[in-house]
Parts: sequence; structure tokens; C-alpha cells
Amino acid sequence: MSDMNITQVLAQMRSMSIEAGNKPSEIQKTDQPDFASLLKQSIDTVNDAQSTSNKMATAFETGESDASLAEVMISMQKASVSFQAMVQVRNKLVDAYKDVMNMPM
Repeated sequence: MSDMNITQVLAQMRSMSIEAGNKPSEIQKTDQPDFASLLKQSIDTVNDAQSTSNKMATAFETGESDASLAEVMISMQKASVSFQAMVQVRNKLVDAYKDVMNMPM
């Protein structure tokens, strides 16, 4: 069984928080990907997190993996949180679409 190192998890969370807070000083149109590719990339990321979580859970349940219960639960929570965030993004996109469609011409 592998030991869960909480300091590594906290360091990863801090680095992700810093990355999320960084704003580019100068945005160039050529360097910026289009919306469709960003959306596809984030959907693929959520899908990867969910499939990894399912594989870890199955391996833990069958005893094929040396992952600890804490690691399995953390991966399941990461997948759940990322899916919930994706659902909220979808809801906001639908709301924005409805607002645009209801605008008078």
C-alpha cells in the first residue's frame, strides 16, 4: 500500500490555485485558442478524470491495485467536482444562449 502524502496534495492544490489566478499581461490573438477547442479540451479532461477514477475504484475493489482507499476517494472526488463544474458551465452557456435569443432586434 502506498502512503498518502498530504503535503504533496496541498502543494499541488496551491500550484493549481496560483495558475488559476495568473492573468496574462498581454493577450495576442494568434496565441489564443478558439472557444470550441477550449471546451473540447475541458470536456476531455473531465472524461479522463472520470475514467481514471473508475479504473482506480475497480482496481481497488478487486484488489489488483496497491492504491490506498484515500487515493481512490480523492480521485473520485476530483472527478465529481470536475463534472459538477462542467455542468455549471453548460448551464451558464444555455442561460447566455437564451438571453441572446430573447434580445429584441
